[in-house]
Amino acid sequence: MSYLEYRLQTVPSGLRKILAMNWPVILLICAIAGVGFLMLYSVAGGNLSRWAEPQMQRFLMGLTAMFIIAMVPIWFWRNMSALAYLLSIVLLLVVEVAGVTGMGAQRWINLGFMRLQPSELMKITMVMFLAAYYDWLPIQKTSRPLWVLIPVVLILVPVFLVLRQPDLGTSILLMAGGGTVMFIAGVHWAYFASVIGGAAGLVVAVFQSRGTEWQLLKDYQYRRIDTFLDPSQDPLGAGYHITQAKIALGSGGWTGRGFMQGTQSRLNFLPEKHTDFIFTTLAEEFGFIGAFSLLLLYALLIGFCIVSALSNKDRFAALLTFGIAATFFFFFAVNMAMVMGLAPVVGVPLPLVSYGGSAMLVLLGAFGLMQSAHVHRPR
Repeated sequence: MSYLEYRLQTVPSGLRKILAMNWPVILLICAIAGVGFLMLYSVAGGNLSRWAEPQMQRFLMGLTAMFIIAMVPIWFWRNMSALAYLLSIVLLLVVEVAGVTGMGAQRWINLGFMRLQPSELMKITMVMFLAAYYDWLPIQKTSRPLWVLIPVVLILVPVFLVLRQPDLGTSILLMAGGGTVMFIAGVHWAYFASVIGGAAGLVVAVFQSRGTEWQLLKDYQYRRIDTFLDPSQDPLGAGYHITQAKIALGSGGWTGRGFMQGTQSRLNFLPEKHTDFIFTTLAEEFGFIGAFSLLLLYALLIGFCIVSALSNKDRFAALLTFGIAATFFFFFAVNMAMVMGLAPVVGVPLPLVSYGGSAMLVLLGAFGLMQSAHVHRPR
């Protein structure tokens, strides 16, 4: 035992756990959230109370929850994973019958003090349950058809419920996060090749079904695809969002127009400037350098999570950390691709930056689970 390890043994248990947390991850989370506060202040025209202040309050609540979750041993969260998954399914069913509708979608439950979006919670509880499943399952059974079918059903049930809201973006994130956990757990690559082939066939079916009685997507979702393929078809209608986003991205240049000097956001040309399209405001005001800096912060955060997962000898903890890192990656990758015109607009916010309560609190809770896995990893 080294002198440092000896000295740590004399420190109270709670303080020892705090010292053992992955502090680079915490600092990066705070830095990314700080960028969000700055941009929310800017898009509100210098008004702190409109969006930035409520976001700061939620962040402090979430950060407190993250520390509390991190103090709880990881075996407790493994044991609670099935219950958490079932609770999320129940909440999705509640949305079906008594959900709050906003912007044409029924996705929220009104709790009085906030609106909860159960699909955000499902992104994490599904990863938890899959990690617990593969921790329980003997490795030699991982790729056997029956034992592959079970996690596929666990993924498809919430995907189906979320698609009914409808929320295509979150459905994609659920499938991507769940698929990553399966791949990391050791499921044979042939299954994923089959899924990719099936997805290609599904894309063909989606286009073939348009205008028929068995149409697979909503009309507005087809319009989003059309807009993605050619925004100039309807620059003042369905193509308005992505057209204005591209103008904002291009006008920023290398160094940007300056803080609170973005014309697209200040003159309200940019839609959803405080939620889904906040990255374009950042790019307009701080240019390529600012946008790349945020992307670098995201990449560093993912990198530290992966290092923590690779060094963890507990299978559940490692899979959980990988799953959270993958979900977070798909979160910001889909948003950035969407606002840059590289993917259809699917309504995915920028994590820790966009305005929103459910996404912020759930993400910080997820990083609390990651910290619990890191703090309580086998020595």
